[in-house]
Amino acid sequence: MSLISPAVAQALDSWLSTQRIVQNIAVNTEKAYRRDVTEFLTFMAAHKGATQGLQSLSRITTTDMRSWMACCRNSGTGSRSLARKLSSVKNFYGWLAEREDFDPTHVLSVRSPRFERKLPRPLAEDAACSMIDVVSRQSETAWINARDTAIVTMLYACGLRISEVLAITRNDFPIPRVLNVRGKGGKERHVPVLKIARQAVEAYVQKCPFQLDLNDALFRGVRGGPLSARAIQKVMQQARLQLGLPASATPHAMRHSFATHLLTSGGDLRTIQELLGHASLSTTQTYTAIDTTHLKAVYDKAHPKSK
Repeated sequence: MSLISPAVAQALDSWLSTQRIVQNIAVNTEKAYRRDVTEFLTFMAAHKGATQGLQSLSRITTTDMRSWMACCRNSGTGSRSLARKLSSVKNFYGWLAEREDFDPTHVLSVRSPRFERKLPRPLAEDAACSMIDVVSRQSETAWINARDTAIVTMLYACGLRISEVLAITRNDFPIPRVLNVRGKGGKERHVPVLKIARQAVEAYVQKCPFQLDLNDALFRGVRGGPLSARAIQKVMQQARLQLGLPASATPHAMRHSFATHLLTSGGDLRTIQELLGHASLSTTQTYTAIDTTHLKAVYDKAHPKSK
């Protein structure tokens, strides 16, 4: 016997469809929403001892919500993950309450658990440059070295996500001075591309042994198929071991390095937000905490009273 009524299951599908069409959410976001809300509904069915229909959902109390959150805690769910689950449930409930005309206050008024936002972990400028240099010598095959160099250079020089670099097609080559990038949720942004990055991509294309159609992914694997993000993660893992860098020196750390180094060089926070494609300035502001920590370290080292 299903713990979720057909009407509720249909409502969940309709909500996800709305999120997909109107909000243009990413595939992984949609999966996370479905998983979070389904887990919540399943708990409520077991908690109430009955299949959850639309009327049952309209009668959920603050105590019920606290019971669900306590269950999540007891199963090992951390504050950050619980906050995400609660956000998914609230989002669904707000939509459902408007459609079914009931009061969602008991759900929407529940406070999200507090958690410390993790600071990005960028590389130092010399370490970022050394990463590119070491990556360029990992393989015995020249075109693969050129490929990996081009990708890591694009990560650092443009602040792109690895998925965004791998989404570049043959049609995007030669890489323009300003690249049109489609990021999370299909949001487009325009990113300047440094000459050194354009040259790195050109060097790769000249050495690439595969013929590509205009719509094909530009960066290819050893057998000619589209390159996976895991391949670049492995290359950087090998390089960071050689350089003695921490496990946080991943492809995404190059993006963090791009933002942090721009900020420490006097870059405007709003501009950096646009370059990174952050929907909220608060996300970009996490880099100011890194910059403050850096400035304090310099201050403590340089100020006469610290000696």
